Amino acid sequence: MSHSHTHSHFGDLANQTTKRLALSLGLTAAFVVIEIIAGIFGNSLALLTDAAHNFTDVIALGLSWYAVKLATQPAHAGKTFGYHRAGILVALVNSTTLILIAIGIFYEAWHRFLAPPEVDSAILIGVGALAFLINAGTAWLVKSGSEHDLNLRSTFLHLMGDVMSTLGAVIAGIIIAFTNWNWLDPLVSVLIGVFILWNAWGILRQSIHILLESTPESIDMDSMVNTLLKVEGVRGVHDLHVWSINESLRALSAHIVTDDVSISAGASIQQNLNEILTHQYNIQHTTLQLECAGCAHTLLFCDINETSHEHEHATG
Repeated sequence: MSHSHTHSHFGDLANQTTKRLALSLGLTAAFVVIEIIAGIFGNSLALLTDAAHNFTDVIALGLSWYAVKLATQPAHAGKTFGYHRAGILVALVNSTTLILIAIGIFYEAWHRFLAPPEVDSAILIGVGALAFLINAGTAWLVKSGSEHDLNLRSTFLHLMGDVMSTLGAVIAGIIIAFTNWNWLDPLVSVLIGVFILWNAWGILRQSIHILLESTPESIDMDSMVNTLLKVEGVRGVHDLHVWSINESLRALSAHIVTDDVSISAGASIQQNLNEILTHQYNIQHTTLQLECAGCAHTLLFCDINETSHEHEHATG
């Protein structure tokens, strides 16, 4: 019953998220058309830059929507972990797209620095202000749940990049209106590009970290092993692996050395270990293989403490 309730709760959250993503997608797509037209007539790179970024938001929102829908599909024989990694792949695509856009912005801004064209400040201010309101609204719609979901966070950062860039475009438009400093338009674009690049790199790095099944950054393996060794009945821990399915779903497998105990006693040890791993380390999926003391343990991660000390000795 608890298992079914969990899946039902996840399905309700996913349904709410897809509705918010769909609404954000519709608003952003409609505004992209308006912003492109305004950027062309106003001869503003800042607006065209923001339109290009908004277009990638349309793609990002569409991919995120699809990934959330896909993640609700049940696991089966071909996908025993389900489709939770779909969101990580979307985050990887989104972050890569952001980096490419930032490079394009820098290239175009350089040419405009060399020969700054005249910018229609009224259009820049008006459309920029409207863009700020729409981007802020769509970012607010997507923010819920983004703290623990890399897919949603990559899309949220797309939208927040637009919030910052449109704010910059409005400020640049106001200054240009009074000073005719048209070079401020490409300068704002460069600042937008730097902001986009900075956020994209963080998402890209974390996506690759998860796809390579690296140990979650918040977990100290030495501390974890020491904690597990304190559980009554545990004599050793080896062949230990910890990885992430997605940002919030972690998995662990390990061999646990015990005395020659009964099956019921072994089950009690496993239960105690699972409780610690769930509550202290937020690991929801564990596979623990019990072995009696004296069994060979010359496997991949035999003795984490010994391996750590050997590494320190070699590098020291």
